[in-house]
Amino acid sequence: ALLEVRSQGRRYREYHQGPTFRQMQLENVSVALEFLEKENIKLVSIDSKAIVDGNLKLILGLVWTLILHYSISMPVWEDEGDDDAKKQTPKQRLLGWIQNKIPYLPITNFNQNWQDGKALGALVDSCAPGLCPDWETWDPKKPVNNAREAMQQADDWLGVPQVIAPEEIIHPDVDEHSVMTYLSQFPKAKLKPGAPLKPKLNPKKARAYGRGIEPHGNMVRQPANFTVDTISAGQGEVMVFIEDPEGNREEAEVTPDNDKNKTFAVQYLPKVTGLHKVTVLFAGQHISKSPFEVDVDKAQGDASKVTAKGPGLETTGNIANKPTYFDIYTAGAGVGDIGIEIEDPQGTNIAEVMIEDKGNQVHRCVYKPLQAGPHTVKVVFAGEHVPKSPWGILVGEACNPNACRASGRGLQPKGVRIRETADFKVDTKAAGSGDIHVAIKGPKGLEELVKQKEFMDGIYAFEYYPVSPGKYMVTISWGGHNIPKR
Repeated sequence: ALLEVRSQGRRYREYHQGPTFRQMQLENVSVALEFLEKENIKLVSIDSKAIVDGNLKLILGLVWTLILHYSISMPVWEDEGDDDAKKQTPKQRLLGWIQNKIPYLPITNFNQNWQDGKALGALVDSCAPGLCPDWETWDPKKPVNNAREAMQQADDWLGVPQVIAPEEIIHPDVDEHSVMTYLSQFPKAKLKPGAPLKPKLNPKKARAYGRGIEPHGNMVRQPANFTVDTISAGQGEVMVFIEDPEGNREEAEVTPDNDKNKTFAVQYLPKVTGLHKVTVLFAGQHISKSPFEVDVDKAQGDASKVTAKGPGLETTGNIANKPTYFDIYTAGAGVGDIGIEIEDPQGTNIAEVMIEDKGNQVHRCVYKPLQAGPHTVKVVFAGEHVPKSPWGILVGEACNPNACRASGRGLQPKGVRIRETADFKVDTKAAGSGDIHVAIKGPKGLEELVKQKEFMDGIYAFEYYPVSPGKYMVTISWGGHNIPKR
Protein backbone atom coordinates (compact mmCIF):
# COMPACT_ATOMS: atom_id res chain seq x y z
CA ALA A 1 0.00 0.00 0.00
CA LEU A 2 2.86 2.38 0.81
CA LEU A 3 4.44 1.79 -2.58
CA GLU A 4 1.12 2.35 -4.36
CA VAL A 5 0.85 5.76 -2.70
CA ARG A 6 4.48 6.76 -3.39
CA SER A 7 4.29 5.54 -7.00
CA GLN A 8 0.91 7.21 -7.61
CA GLY A 9 -1.11 4.01 -7.82
CA ARG A 10 1.10 1.98 -10.14
CA ARG A 11 1.18 -1.74 -9.25
CA TYR A 12 3.52 -4.45 -10.48
CA ARG A 13 1.12 -7.40 -9.83
CA GLU A 14 -1.62 -8.42 -7.41
CA TYR A 15 -0.94 -9.14 -3.75
CA HIS A 16 -2.88 -10.63 -0.78
CA GLN A 17 -5.15 -7.96 0.71
CA GLY A 18 -5.47 -9.69 4.10
CA PRO A 19 -2.53 -12.02 4.62
CA THR A 20 -3.08 -14.39 7.54
CA PHE A 21 -0.29 -16.88 6.88
CA ARG A 22 3.44 -16.32 6.81
CA GLN A 23 3.65 -17.55 3.23
CA MET A 24 1.15 -14.86 2.17
CA GLN A 25 3.20 -12.23 3.99
CA LEU A 26 6.37 -13.40 2.28
CA GLU A 27 4.65 -13.31 -1.11
CA ASN A 28 3.36 -9.77 -0.49
CA VAL A 29 6.82 -8.52 0.45
CA SER A 30 8.26 -10.25 -2.62
CA VAL A 31 5.74 -8.42 -4.81
CA ALA A 32 6.85 -5.12 -3.27
CA LEU A 33 10.54 -5.87 -3.72
CA GLU A 34 10.00 -6.96 -7.32
CA PHE A 35 8.16 -3.68 -7.95
CA LEU A 36 11.11 -1.71 -6.55
CA GLU A 37 13.49 -3.55 -8.85
CA LYS A 38 11.26 -2.64 -11.79
CA GLU A 39 11.57 0.98 -10.62
CA ASN A 40 15.38 0.63 -10.91
CA ILE A 41 15.77 1.01 -7.16
CA LYS A 42 18.91 -0.76 -6.04
CA LEU A 43 18.33 -3.14 -3.10
CA VAL A 44 21.25 -4.64 -1.19
CA SER A 45 21.17 -7.59 1.25
CA ILE A 46 17.44 -7.58 1.84
CA ASP A 47 14.76 -10.13 1.03
CA SER A 48 11.18 -10.84 2.01
CA LYS A 49 12.23 -13.04 4.94
CA ALA A 50 14.27 -10.24 6.56
CA ILE A 51 11.30 -7.88 6.43
CA VAL A 52 8.69 -10.36 7.65
CA ASP A 53 11.03 -11.39 10.48
CA GLY A 54 11.37 -7.73 11.53
CA ASN A 55 15.07 -7.11 10.84
CA LEU A 56 15.02 -3.48 11.99
CA LYS A 57 18.37 -2.49 10.51
CA LEU A 58 17.49 -3.76 7.05
CA ILE A 59 13.96 -2.33 7.23
CA LEU A 60 15.27 1.13 8.15
CA GLY A 61 17.75 0.87 5.30
CA LEU A 62 14.92 0.06 2.91
CA VAL A 63 12.83 2.99 4.18
CA TRP A 64 15.79 5.32 3.67
CA THR A 65 16.24 4.00 0.13
CA LEU A 66 12.57 4.77 -0.59
CA ILE A 67 12.95 8.29 0.82
CA LEU A 68 16.00 8.95 -1.36
CA HIS A 69 14.22 7.75 -4.49
CA TYR A 70 10.68 9.07 -4.12
CA SER A 71 11.28 12.23 -2.08
CA ILE A 72 14.63 13.45 -3.44
CA SER A 73 15.77 11.75 -6.67
CA MET A 74 12.51 11.39 -8.58
CA PRO A 75 10.44 14.60 -8.03
CA VAL A 76 10.77 17.56 -10.40
CA TRP A 77 11.77 20.68 -8.48
CA GLU A 78 11.50 24.30 -9.52
CA ASP A 79 14.67 26.32 -10.27
CA GLU A 80 16.51 23.16 -11.33
CA GLY A 81 17.31 21.68 -14.73
CA ASP A 82 16.79 18.01 -15.57
CA ASP A 83 20.48 17.59 -16.38
CA ASP A 84 21.49 18.87 -12.94
CA ALA A 85 19.31 16.30 -11.17
CA LYS A 86 20.58 13.37 -13.26
CA LYS A 87 24.25 14.09 -12.60
CA GLN A 88 23.98 14.35 -8.80
CA THR A 89 23.49 11.98 -5.90
CA PRO A 90 20.30 12.55 -3.85
CA LYS A 91 22.35 14.22 -1.12
CA GLN A 92 24.11 16.52 -3.58
CA ARG A 93 20.83 17.39 -5.25
CA LEU A 94 19.06 18.36 -2.00
CA LEU A 95 22.09 20.28 -0.75
CA GLY A 96 22.39 22.11 -4.07
CA TRP A 97 18.72 23.08 -4.03
CA ILE A 98 19.06 24.49 -0.49
CA GLN A 99 22.24 26.37 -1.41
CA ASN A 100 20.40 27.87 -4.37
CA LYS A 101 17.53 28.99 -2.12
CA ILE A 102 19.73 30.57 0.57
CA PRO A 103 23.04 31.38 -1.19
CA TYR A 104 23.91 33.93 1.49
CA LEU A 105 24.44 31.18 4.10
CA PRO A 106 27.34 28.66 4.02
CA ILE A 107 25.27 25.48 3.95
CA THR A 108 27.52 22.47 3.34
CA ASN A 109 26.02 19.68 5.46
CA PHE A 110 22.90 18.32 7.15
CA ASN A 111 23.94 18.55 10.80
CA GLN A 112 26.22 21.33 12.05
CA ASN A 113 24.83 24.07 9.76
CA TRP A 114 21.35 23.69 11.31
CA GLN A 115 22.25 23.80 15.00
CA ASP A 116 21.28 27.42 15.76
CA GLY A 117 17.91 27.22 13.97
CA LYS A 118 18.58 30.34 11.89
CA ALA A 119 19.20 28.39 8.69
CA LEU A 120 15.72 26.89 9.05
CA GLY A 121 14.26 30.39 9.34
CA ALA A 122 16.19 31.51 6.26
CA LEU A 123 14.95 28.51 4.26
CA VAL A 124 11.33 29.05 5.30
CA ASP A 125 11.53 32.76 4.46
CA SER A 126 13.17 32.00 1.11
CA CYS A 127 10.33 29.62 0.19
CA ALA A 128 7.73 32.14 1.38
CA PRO A 129 9.21 35.65 1.75
CA GLY A 130 7.71 37.29 4.81
CA LEU A 131 6.96 34.09 6.73
CA CYS A 132 10.16 34.38 8.83
CA PRO A 133 11.40 37.85 7.83
CA ASP A 134 13.40 38.48 11.00
CA TRP A 135 15.40 35.25 11.08
CA GLU A 136 18.67 37.20 10.85
CA THR A 137 17.95 38.86 14.21
CA TRP A 138 17.23 35.56 15.99
CA ASP A 139 19.46 34.83 18.97
CA PRO A 140 21.80 31.93 18.10
CA LYS A 141 21.89 31.12 21.82
CA LYS A 142 18.21 30.10 21.62
CA PRO A 143 18.37 27.41 18.93
CA VAL A 144 15.31 25.47 20.08
CA ASN A 145 13.11 28.58 19.98
CA ASN A 146 14.45 29.46 16.54
CA ALA A 147 13.90 25.97 15.15
CA ARG A 148 10.44 25.75 16.71
CA GLU A 149 9.36 29.08 15.16
CA ALA A 150 10.60 28.13 11.68
CA MET A 151 9.25 24.57 11.76
CA GLN A 152 5.86 25.65 13.07
CA GLN A 153 5.47 28.25 10.33
CA ALA A 154 6.50 25.65 7.74
CA ASP A 155 4.00 23.18 9.19
CA ASP A 156 1.14 25.69 9.32
CA TRP A 157 1.60 27.54 6.02
CA LEU A 158 3.86 25.47 3.74
CA GLY A 159 2.45 22.02 4.47
CA VAL A 160 5.79 20.69 5.77
CA PRO A 161 5.04 18.31 8.68
CA GLN A 162 7.48 18.13 11.59
CA VAL A 163 8.81 14.61 11.07
CA ILE A 164 11.65 15.59 13.42
CA ALA A 165 11.40 17.61 16.63
CA PRO A 166 13.01 21.06 16.99
CA GLU A 167 15.06 19.72 19.90
CA GLU A 168 16.41 16.96 17.67
CA ILE A 169 17.30 18.95 14.56
CA ILE A 170 19.54 21.35 16.50
CA HIS A 171 21.30 18.57 18.44
CA PRO A 172 25.04 18.15 17.64
CA ASP A 173 24.58 14.39 17.21
CA VAL A 174 21.44 14.58 15.07
CA ASP A 175 20.99 11.81 12.53
CA GLU A 176 21.77 13.23 9.08
CA HIS A 177 19.16 11.04 7.42
CA SER A 178 16.43 12.45 9.65
CA VAL A 179 17.40 16.02 8.75
CA MET A 180 17.46 15.17 5.04
CA THR A 181 14.04 13.51 5.32
CA TYR A 182 12.59 16.66 6.86
CA LEU A 183 14.28 19.10 4.46
CA SER A 184 13.34 17.03 1.39
CA GLN A 185 9.75 18.26 1.85
CA PHE A 186 10.63 21.91 1.16
CA PRO A 187 11.21 21.76 -2.64
CA LYS A 188 7.56 20.86 -3.20
CA ALA A 189 6.17 23.11 -0.44
CA LYS A 190 3.41 25.54 -1.49
CA LEU A 191 2.27 28.59 0.46
CA LYS A 192 -1.29 28.33 1.74
CA PRO A 193 -3.74 31.24 1.36
CA GLY A 194 -3.98 33.61 4.30
CA ALA A 195 -0.40 33.20 5.51
CA PRO A 196 0.71 36.01 7.90
CA LEU A 197 3.46 37.38 5.67
CA LYS A 198 5.40 40.32 7.05
CA PRO A 199 7.44 42.78 5.00
CA LYS A 200 11.18 42.80 5.55
CA LEU A 201 13.28 45.79 4.67
CA ASN A 202 16.99 46.10 5.34
CA PRO A 203 18.72 48.51 2.93
CA LYS A 204 22.09 47.87 4.56
CA LYS A 205 21.87 44.29 3.29
CA ALA A 206 21.91 45.52 -0.31
CA ARG A 207 25.36 45.65 -1.86
CA ALA A 208 26.88 47.20 -4.97
CA TYR A 209 29.81 45.90 -6.97
CA GLY A 210 31.45 46.61 -10.32
CA ARG A 211 33.86 49.01 -11.98
CA GLY A 212 31.40 51.91 -11.85
CA ILE A 213 31.86 52.33 -8.08
CA GLU A 214 35.58 51.56 -7.92
CA PRO A 215 37.79 54.46 -6.73
CA HIS A 216 39.90 54.25 -9.90
CA GLY A 217 39.60 52.86 -13.42
CA ASN A 218 36.66 54.87 -14.81
CA MET A 219 37.21 57.30 -17.68
CA VAL A 220 35.40 60.34 -18.97
CA ARG A 221 32.76 59.69 -21.67
CA GLN A 222 33.03 55.94 -21.21
CA PRO A 223 30.03 54.08 -19.73
CA ALA A 224 30.55 53.16 -16.08
CA ASN A 225 28.64 50.06 -15.02
CA PHE A 226 27.94 48.34 -11.73
CA THR A 227 25.41 45.98 -10.15
CA VAL A 228 23.21 46.32 -7.07
CA ASP A 229 22.28 43.05 -5.31
CA THR A 230 19.11 43.32 -3.18
CA ILE A 231 18.37 39.64 -2.42
CA SER A 232 18.73 40.17 1.35
CA ALA A 233 17.32 43.69 1.53
CA GLY A 234 13.63 42.98 0.98
CA GLN A 235 11.27 44.63 -1.47
CA GLY A 236 12.10 48.17 -2.57
CA GLU A 237 13.10 50.50 -5.39
CA VAL A 238 16.72 51.16 -6.36
CA MET A 239 17.69 54.72 -7.24
CA VAL A 240 21.18 55.96 -8.11
CA PHE A 241 22.39 59.56 -8.32
CA ILE A 242 25.71 60.80 -9.71
CA GLU A 243 27.25 64.09 -8.57
CA ASP A 244 30.26 65.40 -10.51
CA PRO A 245 33.06 67.67 -9.18
CA GLU A 246 31.15 70.76 -10.35
CA GLY A 247 28.12 69.86 -8.23
CA ASN A 248 25.92 68.75 -11.13
CA ARG A 249 23.61 65.91 -10.05
CA GLU A 250 21.78 63.49 -12.30
CA GLU A 251 19.99 60.18 -11.94
CA ALA A 252 21.66 57.09 -13.39
CA GLU A 253 19.95 54.47 -15.52
CA VAL A 254 18.79 51.51 -13.40
CA THR A 255 17.49 48.33 -15.05
CA PRO A 256 16.20 45.27 -13.14
CA ASP A 257 17.87 42.01 -14.20
CA ASN A 258 14.82 39.96 -13.09
CA ASP A 259 17.03 37.21 -11.69
CA LYS A 260 16.97 35.12 -8.51
CA ASN A 261 19.30 37.49 -6.64
CA LYS A 262 17.12 40.53 -7.40
CA THR A 263 19.98 42.44 -8.99
CA PHE A 264 19.84 45.74 -10.84
CA ALA A 265 22.19 46.89 -13.60
CA VAL A 266 23.32 50.51 -13.29
CA GLN A 267 25.03 52.63 -15.94
CA TYR A 268 26.12 56.26 -16.02
CA LEU A 269 28.35 58.32 -18.33
CA PRO A 270 30.89 60.64 -16.65
CA LYS A 271 31.17 63.88 -18.62
CA VAL A 272 34.06 65.48 -16.74
CA THR A 273 37.17 64.28 -14.96
CA GLY A 274 37.60 64.39 -11.21
CA LEU A 275 36.00 63.03 -8.06
CA HIS A 276 32.38 61.89 -8.48
CA LYS A 277 29.97 60.89 -5.72
CA VAL A 278 27.76 57.89 -6.48
CA THR A 279 24.73 57.63 -4.17
CA VAL A 280 22.87 54.31 -4.15
CA LEU A 281 19.48 54.23 -2.41
CA PHE A 282 17.24 51.27 -1.65
CA ALA A 283 13.70 52.15 -0.60
CA GLY A 284 14.92 55.71 -0.11
CA GLN A 285 17.81 54.77 2.18
CA HIS A 286 21.55 54.42 1.62
CA ILE A 287 22.80 50.90 1.01
CA SER A 288 26.00 49.65 2.61
CA LYS A 289 29.02 51.92 1.87
CA SER A 290 26.92 54.50 -0.04
CA PRO A 291 27.83 57.10 -1.19
CA PHE A 292 30.82 55.85 -3.17
CA GLU A 293 33.67 58.12 -4.26
CA VAL A 294 34.83 57.54 -7.85
CA ASP A 295 37.80 59.35 -9.39
CA VAL A 296 37.19 59.69 -13.14
CA ASP A 297 40.30 59.98 -15.36
CA LYS A 298 40.79 61.33 -18.86
CA ALA A 299 40.01 58.90 -21.67
CA GLN A 300 43.24 57.37 -22.91
CA GLY A 301 42.10 56.66 -26.44
CA ASP A 302 41.74 59.09 -29.39
CA ALA A 303 38.94 57.97 -31.70
CA SER A 304 39.97 60.46 -34.40
CA LYS A 305 43.08 58.39 -35.09
CA VAL A 306 41.14 55.19 -35.72
CA THR A 307 40.26 54.05 -39.24
CA ALA A 308 37.82 51.39 -40.38
CA LYS A 309 37.44 49.89 -43.83
CA GLY A 310 36.37 46.74 -45.61
CA PRO A 311 33.50 45.30 -47.67
CA GLY A 312 31.20 45.37 -44.65
CA LEU A 313 31.26 49.18 -44.75
CA GLU A 314 30.64 49.57 -48.50
CA THR A 315 27.41 51.32 -49.44
CA THR A 316 26.39 48.44 -51.72
CA GLY A 317 27.53 44.89 -52.35
CA ASN A 318 26.55 43.26 -49.06
CA ILE A 319 23.97 40.48 -49.17
CA ALA A 320 21.36 39.32 -46.67
CA ASN A 321 22.27 36.11 -44.79
CA LYS A 322 25.84 36.29 -46.07
CA PRO A 323 28.68 37.15 -43.62
CA THR A 324 30.71 40.25 -44.36
CA TYR A 325 33.46 42.04 -42.49
CA PHE A 326 35.52 45.18 -41.99
CA ASP A 327 38.79 45.91 -40.20
CA ILE A 328 39.44 48.52 -37.50
CA TYR A 329 42.94 50.00 -37.25
CA THR A 330 43.82 51.52 -33.85
CA ALA A 331 47.56 52.07 -34.23
CA GLY A 332 48.49 55.41 -32.67
CA ALA A 333 45.05 55.90 -31.12
CA GLY A 334 46.02 54.95 -27.58
CA VAL A 335 44.08 52.70 -25.22
CA GLY A 336 40.32 52.34 -25.51
CA ASP A 337 37.50 49.87 -25.89
CA ILE A 338 35.99 49.19 -29.31
CA GLY A 339 32.22 49.31 -29.49
CA ILE A 340 30.22 48.24 -32.54
CA GLU A 341 26.50 48.53 -33.16
CA ILE A 342 24.83 47.41 -36.39
CA GLU A 343 21.17 48.30 -36.80
CA ASP A 344 18.83 46.62 -39.26
CA PRO A 345 16.04 48.46 -41.15
CA GLN A 346 13.84 48.34 -38.02
CA GLY A 347 16.54 49.93 -35.84
CA THR A 348 17.24 46.67 -33.96
CA ASN A 349 20.83 45.74 -33.18
CA ILE A 350 22.09 42.67 -35.03
CA ALA A 351 22.97 39.90 -32.58
CA GLU A 352 25.56 38.10 -34.72
CA VAL A 353 28.53 40.48 -34.44
CA MET A 354 32.01 39.12 -33.68
CA ILE A 355 35.23 41.06 -33.12
CA GLU A 356 38.54 39.26 -33.65
CA ASP A 357 41.96 40.59 -32.65
CA LYS A 358 44.15 40.12 -35.74
CA GLY A 359 47.27 41.49 -34.05
CA ASN A 360 49.27 44.64 -34.81
CA GLN A 361 46.38 46.74 -33.42
CA VAL A 362 43.99 45.49 -36.09
CA HIS A 363 40.56 44.16 -35.14
CA ARG A 364 38.21 42.45 -37.58
CA CYS A 365 34.46 42.74 -37.19
CA VAL A 366 32.42 39.98 -38.83
CA TYR A 367 28.65 40.31 -39.04
CA LYS A 368 25.80 38.75 -40.97
CA PRO A 369 22.84 40.95 -41.95
CA LEU A 370 19.68 38.87 -41.69
CA GLN A 371 17.49 40.92 -44.02
CA ALA A 372 17.72 43.23 -47.00
CA GLY A 373 17.41 46.98 -46.71
CA PRO A 374 19.25 49.95 -45.19
CA HIS A 375 21.54 49.17 -42.26
CA THR A 376 23.55 51.48 -40.01
CA VAL A 377 27.04 50.58 -38.76
CA LYS A 378 28.40 52.47 -35.75
CA VAL A 379 32.00 52.12 -34.62
CA VAL A 380 33.06 53.69 -31.32
CA PHE A 381 36.51 53.89 -29.76
CA ALA A 382 37.09 55.10 -26.20
CA GLY A 383 33.47 56.22 -26.07
CA GLU A 384 33.61 58.32 -29.27
CA HIS A 385 32.63 57.63 -32.88
CA VAL A 386 35.55 56.98 -35.21
CA PRO A 387 35.82 59.04 -38.43
CA LYS A 388 32.97 58.41 -40.94
CA SER A 389 30.89 56.59 -38.31
CA PRO A 390 28.02 55.86 -38.62
CA TRP A 391 28.01 54.27 -42.07
CA GLY A 392 24.88 53.74 -44.15
CA ILE A 393 24.83 50.28 -45.75
CA LEU A 394 22.28 49.06 -48.30
CA VAL A 395 22.04 45.29 -47.96
CA GLY A 396 20.79 43.46 -51.03
CA GLU A 397 18.48 40.49 -51.12
CA ALA A 398 19.95 37.01 -50.91
CA CYS A 399 19.20 36.34 -54.60
CA ASN A 400 17.14 38.74 -56.74
CA PRO A 401 17.44 38.17 -60.51
CA ASN A 402 15.10 41.12 -61.14
CA ALA A 403 17.79 43.45 -59.82
CA CYS A 404 20.30 42.42 -62.51
CA ARG A 405 21.06 44.87 -65.32
CA ALA A 406 22.42 43.71 -68.69
CA SER A 407 23.61 46.11 -71.40
CA GLY A 408 25.96 46.33 -74.36
CA ARG A 409 26.20 46.11 -78.14
CA GLY A 410 25.94 42.31 -78.06
CA LEU A 411 22.37 42.57 -76.74
CA GLN A 412 21.05 45.16 -79.21
CA PRO A 413 18.27 43.97 -81.61
CA LYS A 414 20.18 45.48 -84.54
CA GLY A 415 23.70 46.54 -85.37
CA VAL A 416 25.60 43.33 -84.70
CA ARG A 417 27.63 42.17 -87.70
CA ILE A 418 28.99 38.76 -88.51
CA ARG A 419 32.68 38.14 -87.92
CA GLU A 420 32.80 41.01 -85.40
CA THR A 421 33.03 40.62 -81.63
CA ALA A 422 29.75 41.31 -79.84
CA ASP A 423 30.13 42.14 -76.15
CA PHE A 424 27.90 43.04 -73.20
CA LYS A 425 28.01 43.41 -69.39
CA VAL A 426 25.80 42.16 -66.56
CA ASP A 427 25.59 44.22 -63.34
CA THR A 428 24.65 42.04 -60.31
CA LYS A 429 25.65 44.42 -57.50
CA ALA A 430 22.13 44.74 -56.12
CA ALA A 431 21.01 41.23 -57.03
CA GLY A 432 22.28 39.40 -53.98
CA SER A 433 24.15 36.12 -53.95
CA GLY A 434 24.03 33.79 -56.95
CA ASP A 435 25.82 32.21 -59.91
CA ILE A 436 25.64 33.74 -63.38
CA HIS A 437 25.04 31.68 -66.51
CA VAL A 438 24.97 32.89 -70.13
CA ALA A 439 23.79 30.77 -73.09
CA ILE A 440 23.62 31.90 -76.77
CA LYS A 441 21.90 29.99 -79.56
CA GLY A 442 22.66 30.84 -83.18
CA PRO A 443 20.30 30.91 -86.20
CA LYS A 444 20.48 27.13 -86.55
CA GLY A 445 19.63 26.53 -82.87
CA LEU A 446 23.16 25.53 -81.96
CA GLU A 447 24.99 26.76 -78.84
CA GLU A 448 27.51 29.50 -79.57
CA LEU A 449 30.80 29.93 -77.71
CA VAL A 450 30.62 32.61 -74.98
CA LYS A 451 33.71 34.02 -73.28
CA GLN A 452 33.74 35.75 -69.93
CA LYS A 453 36.22 38.60 -70.24
CA GLU A 454 36.41 39.92 -66.68
CA PHE A 455 34.66 40.21 -63.32
CA MET A 456 34.95 43.11 -60.93
CA ASP A 457 32.71 44.44 -58.12
CA GLY A 458 29.69 42.43 -59.16
CA ILE A 459 29.95 43.29 -62.87
CA TYR A 460 30.49 40.50 -65.41
CA ALA A 461 31.71 41.10 -68.99
CA PHE A 462 31.00 38.65 -71.87
CA GLU A 463 31.63 38.43 -75.62
CA TYR A 464 30.68 36.15 -78.49
CA TYR A 465 31.63 35.98 -82.19
CA PRO A 466 28.72 35.50 -84.66
CA VAL A 467 29.75 33.85 -87.94
CA SER A 468 26.36 33.35 -89.60
CA PRO A 469 23.69 35.94 -90.31
CA GLY A 470 20.34 35.52 -88.60
CA LYS A 471 18.70 35.71 -85.19
CA TYR A 472 20.76 35.01 -82.06
CA MET A 473 19.02 34.21 -78.74
CA VAL A 474 20.94 35.37 -75.61
CA THR A 475 19.73 33.89 -72.27
CA ILE A 476 21.14 35.23 -68.97
CA SER A 477 20.29 33.64 -65.62
CA TRP A 478 21.23 34.60 -62.05
CA GLY A 479 20.88 32.06 -59.27
CA GLY A 480 19.11 29.68 -61.65
CA HIS A 481 16.48 32.22 -62.78
CA ASN A 482 16.41 34.28 -65.98
CA ILE A 483 16.96 37.98 -65.55
CA PRO A 484 14.31 40.32 -67.05
CA LYS A 485 14.67 42.19 -70.33
CA ARG A 486 15.05 45.96 -70.03
